[in-house]
Amino acid sequence: MALIEVQVPDIGDFDEVAVIELLVKPGDTVKAEQSLVTVESDKASMEIPSAAAGVVKELRIKVGDKVKQGSVLLVLEAAGAAAAPAPAPAPAPAPVPEQKQVPAPAIPSPSAPVSGASTGPVEVRVPDIGDFKDVAVIEILVKPGDAIGLEQSLITVESDKASMEIPSGAAGVLKEMKVKIGDVVNIGDLVAILEGSTAAAPAVAVAAASAPIAAAASAPVAQPSERALPTAALPPHEPTAPTGTLPHASPSVRKFARELGVPLEEVKGTGPKSRVTQDDVQAFTKAVMQGDTRTKAAAAKAPAGGGGGGGELNLLPWPKVDFAKFGPVERKEMSRIKKISGANLHRNWVMIPHVTSYDDADITELEAFRVATNKDNEKSGIKVTMLAFVIKAVVAALKKFPDFNASLDGDQLVYKQYFHIGFAADTPNGLVVPVLRDVDKKGILQISQEMGELAKKARDGKLSAGDMQGGCFSISSLGGLGTTYFTPLINAPEVAILGLSRSSMKPVWDGSAFQPRLVMPLSLSYDHRVIDGAAGARFNTYLAQVLADFRRVLL
Repeated sequence: MALIEVQVPDIGDFDEVAVIELLVKPGDTVKAEQSLVTVESDKASMEIPSAAAGVVKELRIKVGDKVKQGSVLLVLEAAGAAAAPAPAPAPAPAPVPEQKQVPAPAIPSPSAPVSGASTGPVEVRVPDIGDFKDVAVIEILVKPGDAIGLEQSLITVESDKASMEIPSGAAGVLKEMKVKIGDVVNIGDLVAILEGSTAAAPAVAVAAASAPIAAAASAPVAQPSERALPTAALPPHEPTAPTGTLPHASPSVRKFARELGVPLEEVKGTGPKSRVTQDDVQAFTKAVMQGDTRTKAAAAKAPAGGGGGGGELNLLPWPKVDFAKFGPVERKEMSRIKKISGANLHRNWVMIPHVTSYDDADITELEAFRVATNKDNEKSGIKVTMLAFVIKAVVAALKKFPDFNASLDGDQLVYKQYFHIGFAADTPNGLVVPVLRDVDKKGILQISQEMGELAKKARDGKLSAGDMQGGCFSISSLGGLGTTYFTPLINAPEVAILGLSRSSMKPVWDGSAFQPRLVMPLSLSYDHRVIDGAAGARFNTYLAQVLADFRRVLL
């Protein structure tokens, strides 16, 4: 019997990676290429295979250790080894120098299948998808064996604002998909591998250099961050792991937990080998919000005899009700857009000190002009709505009151020299906000046409990332649905939003008699950190004046 040291092979452009899972223990029988440990960098997790077969005699690493190429993972006791290392009855350290030569030829083995390919594989990665991070894969459009054309769509991804299709940057036959539904991807992430008809030589070179990390590239990418060992953890997911180990989760789940402020070590994993999934983090968050559970930090901060269940606010727990016992019920999952936009709106409402100012605009003459304009342009097919006039009037108000066309960036205010206006569009999947660009340079007819096109794309779920970026100010119009006044929530990082309600005929005193006038309610919400009450009142008053006499936009 001979002892073999199994070392970390070439794992690509990584210096040190953390051991997050031990997949074997002393006494286990290991086959060649069987996974031994799972390691994690700041970008991906990957499994390290064994370069030889045998029985695990000794583990040289533990969960939380940092390893790199050449680090010894464990010692195997192998049968049928060469005669040289056989005499090992003496002290344990003696055979070690002789054993290091055994695994050497096995290190490049992961690259061997690739280098032997007749036509090199082509890696297809996520292109620039705009100012979006961590978009979720919601649909796989192809399968292995399919012939893929250049620019053919491979997957559909969805952010909190839009869904989009990711095209192929090369043509060929699909060999392997590197993502699955539910994965989170970013620019540069590996999506698929093609047996390409073009760029074969470079593809082979890339594959040969980075084959060991190809599997890791399919893991969702997370942003680099410092890792600290938790002080309290779930029962270890591996029998040999000591207490205080890292929770078993992918980098994307760790990032997701950090963003929500969830202590990952307190989440019970339901995935394979007790891996914590994104659903586990969401379920834990929901349980905390409903008061069904409390984090250890919240429990430590809660005063004795407090109400409990409300974290630092010490609120009463969310009521837990069995609705079915009172009558028939039906449960439906919320759409992804509603879930994510709801979280964004919650953040905006909590973080931004909202003030809402209400006013009325006399739009009698403007409505008459709108009706006449539509009549004159029947053949054009462009229908002018009151919202188009309001958008143009808002630009005039933003020019007069530039604080409303600003955004907070730390302790600085960023004043924008452009005028991009977002408008809330109601869709079957939830509310989205397309953005009209450079409204100051466009007329009412062009605004109406572009607004109609964006609204249709929103209803069809075809809005691109660029269609919803760069807004300066948003408008939420409920005029076609009803209501009188409401409090619209600011769309961060903007500092104000205008709400429009249903117009109605009201008696208005003209100095000598009451006259019937068409009045539209205005609801202006603004960030009180940037805009004070006087400025909010002036903006609303000026906007109402422009709508009452549209000639003011020319001044």
